[in-house]
Amino acid sequence: MRQHDRWPASLLLVRHAESAGNVARELAEANGDPLIDIALRDMDVPLSELGERQSRAVGLWLAGLGRRAPSVVLTSPYVRAERTASIALATAGLELPLVLDERLREREFGVLDRLTKAGIQQRYPDQAEARSRIGKFYHRPPGGESWCDVALRVRSVLDSVTREHSGKHVMIVAHQVVILMFRYVIERLGESDVLRISREVDLANCSVTTFAVDRRNPQGMTLEQFNEVFPLEEAAAPVTREPDVPLAPR
Repeated sequence: MRQHDRWPASLLLVRHAESAGNVARELAEANGDPLIDIALRDMDVPLSELGERQSRAVGLWLAGLGRRAPSVVLTSPYVRAERTASIALATAGLELPLVLDERLREREFGVLDRLTKAGIQQRYPDQAEARSRIGKFYHRPPGGESWCDVALRVRSVLDSVTREHSGKHVMIVAHQVVILMFRYVIERLGESDVLRISREVDLANCSVTTFAVDRRNPQGMTLEQFNEVFPLEEAAAPVTREPDVPLAPR
């Protein structure tokens, strides 16, 4: 099999819709609280009402893709991602099996789970200092993951996708750092490149990032769209850009 024939025809990356955790995080930051007030496990946090509306907007957009509509859908098993995918597929009228893949889960924050920036400084000043010194790409909080750890998961997912879904239109619903790591791996970016992107752009909830197979590109795929929100704009759904919960150094 030739190199380009291994890739999917297109890879559509969607960040999950707004969650109740996003809302709780905004409130905690505004109040200067050290801890985000949400009792659920991070993986169980549901979508907000606005998040469900955003998910339906993505579904309306998917319904209009025609031959480029996804034929394979993978999602993080976290409720906010799975519900985004389920609502979007139902709205689009696409009867596809939803594959839950734990490798697409949110970055794990370990001891920094549910802490705001103020909470991290108060409770774990050593970790705040270490993150500042090492940089967030390599810093791994106790019990958590660095961005590099997420990149390893993404490499594994891409190995599966190229092996099992070559030539297909694949949609993946995941989280902010996971999507940034897809860019890092596929485009063979460096640490400074992906960190610059993360500084310049906050990924919107339900934003769309698309790669397409490109025979002129020796890397196999070319970025077509990044952090696009036209599915939301077309449906007049509000655009939100809150970081994922738990809030920890990104």
